[in-house]
Amino acid sequence: MEISINCHSSIRIASDRIIYFDPFQIEEETHDADIIFITHDHYDHFSVEDIRKIEKEDTVYVIPDCMYNLLGGENVVVIQPKEKAIVEGLDVYAVPSYNVNKKFHPLEKGYVGYLVRIEDKAVYVAGDCDVNEDNLKIRCDIALVPVGGKYTMDCEQAARLINTIRPALAIPTHYGSITGSKEDGETFRKLIDPGIEVQLKI
Repeated sequence: MEISINCHSSIRIASDRIIYFDPFQIEEETHDADIIFITHDHYDHFSVEDIRKIEKEDTVYVIPDCMYNLLGGENVVVIQPKEKAIVEGLDVYAVPSYNVNKKFHPLEKGYVGYLVRIEDKAVYVAGDCDVNEDNLKIRCDIALVPVGGKYTMDCEQAARLINTIRPALAIPTHYGSITGSKEDGETFRKLIDPGIEVQLKI
């Protein structure tokens, strides 16, 4: 499994298929996406322009129910928060993704993160959120979590989440462009307990 971050929260996972989460600021037209997961409808997570650069004829899209009117169709899997689904043979769980003390991503909007089993590893992509009672329950092997602050949890809060749920590998996202500084990744790394690997992809 090869995980890369184009920028911000734009994630690409290459396994036996090519999986994207929230494609954004894609430079090249690759048309290689087997599955595209969208966490919510904010412009830096749902960019039709960027989706067009990676989609192909048989691409499958996974979106939260709150986005049904924005991206409906035959190849679209609509999922509710806390719902499970099997998408192209992958086990998927939609984790509620929301702020606790900010107004940007309220619980009632129905935004999600995703817990996806890839190559027998549970991969958690948090979306935009704070530490909350739902993501504190997550058990995963790999966690990609926002650390930039302002709209999401910051480095310290994200480290607290990772040190609680204890994945084998943590990858910080959502910093160094729209919000957060380039240094946030290294700050996050220093706050993580020994025994948890941190990889910086931005």
